Amino acid sequence: MRGLMQDWPLLCHKIIDHAALNHGGRAVVSRSVEGPIHRTTYRELHGRALKVAQRLDRDGIRLGDRVATLAWNTWRHVEAWYGIMGIGAICHTVNPRLFPEQIAWIINHAGDRVLMLDLTFVPLVEKIAAQLPGIERYIVLTDAAHMPATSLNNAVAYESWLAEADGDFAWREFDENTAAGMCYTSGTTGNPKGVVYSHRSNVLHALITNTPDTFGSSARDVVLPVVPMFHANGWGLVFNAPMSGAKLVLPGARLDGASVYELMAAEKVSFTAGVPTVWLMLLQHLEATGAMLPDLKRMIIGGAAAPRSMIETYEDKYGVEVRHSWGMTEMSPLGTVCTLTADHDGLAADQRLDVKTSQGRTPFMVEMEITDDEGRVLPRDGATFGRLKVRGPAVSSSYFRDAADVLDGDGHFDTGDVATIDAGGYMRITDRSKDVIKSGGEWISTIALENLAVGHPQVAEAAVIGIKHPKWDERPLLIVVPKPGQVPTREDILGFMTGRVAKWWMPDDVVFVDEIPHTATGKIKKTALRDIFRDHVLPAGGG
Repeated sequence: MRGLMQDWPLLCHKIIDHAALNHGGRAVVSRSVEGPIHRTTYRELHGRALKVAQRLDRDGIRLGDRVATLAWNTWRHVEAWYGIMGIGAICHTVNPRLFPEQIAWIINHAGDRVLMLDLTFVPLVEKIAAQLPGIERYIVLTDAAHMPATSLNNAVAYESWLAEADGDFAWREFDENTAAGMCYTSGTTGNPKGVVYSHRSNVLHALITNTPDTFGSSARDVVLPVVPMFHANGWGLVFNAPMSGAKLVLPGARLDGASVYELMAAEKVSFTAGVPTVWLMLLQHLEATGAMLPDLKRMIIGGAAAPRSMIETYEDKYGVEVRHSWGMTEMSPLGTVCTLTADHDGLAADQRLDVKTSQGRTPFMVEMEITDDEGRVLPRDGATFGRLKVRGPAVSSSYFRDAADVLDGDGHFDTGDVATIDAGGYMRITDRSKDVIKSGGEWISTIALENLAVGHPQVAEAAVIGIKHPKWDERPLLIVVPKPGQVPTREDILGFMTGRVAKWWMPDDVVFVDEIPHTATGKIKKTALRDIFRDHVLPAGGG
């Protein structure tokens, strides 16, 4: 016997329909690429998204076609996002921070037909246009007054292109499992891989993130997604905010501490999300100016582990609840969020902070386990390291145009991370499986050592890699970028770390550098560090 409920497809455009109907006057504020602040509403944005859909349909874009965007977080990008998805086409957000050759490879691999790009990326695309034979039209996300002279074939200003539509158009109807979005992994090893989100997975992910112990957005919130829309599905925030009716504030291209603070203060932002480097820049601005954040209530930190000192400073000095988060492109991307429960109420401040530095617990619809290399499930004791695996309705089952099987026999996706899970379900990333140091048959977490090192007052950034050792197989090398004007010594750093980790975890050596290489998404590029320090000789007596 089947249930007698209606079959109501979960489609992305229904989110912006809901926002326009029930929160139509709620503001959407953007810092434009051209410079000025732009103000609109969900009602107006909905109408313009319909025009995008109408124009794409008129241009012959059909169900399953890919439309690429190379753009910052602005109202035009959000309009395009919903307009593309609303006709059953796929919004392929491309990361402009990748190397030009990677961008060309990704666009060609995806089979994109149209490329929508911000003004700032016209010179970049002109350089690779000859490598993009499949692109039929370039739409520059600006108006006629700011449209540059360009060598791009069949290029048009977005506002001129949009003006040819009247908005008298109906969204297309299709199955909820139809592809809606596409995002490529950063490809630190080999070519990037294409992750394809469905309408169903995006809507379910938005519902997941709107629960109180995840992002917890409500119609009273003012949401600032500092994380770019091209990074891991934009963390779903462009679905999350209109679904809840929150005011949406978009930062454009300027993500420095002063610019982010300016928007936060002017628009009274209550909730924001981004990677640790952004929040470090904001913190440096606050410390330099003495400014405060009276309206900011919650901050999601994800994309990389947040230093304990950063969490502590934001919470204790600025009164912001920090929610450490973890996820990945293949998960839409949310996997866990760290919030405390009533069981933690009686803990001392340091003990509560111990919990908050973990990546947190899974929300409903994300299943998680750790296994050994043979696939045996390991205990949730908070101490045993294992390969982190996940499954759920917003988790990838395969990659685009890639026949490789990425799921195990139980349908779990191996994240490539190494983690512990405690009895309360709190997960802690200890490393990437390819980065963990295997010393004497035991695992050493590079992330734990890095987070400890950056707690030293003279350290700006730290990275740890494994160096070959004749007895122990591998031993840790700590690579440190000092803060400006500081000259710490090896003994200073190791002395600070002594007694805070197991003795056999202690780095065998410390080297100081001016900068650490990063990937296009801001993560430490350990492949490059391993190449640089391949021949480094560790001091005798280490380990």
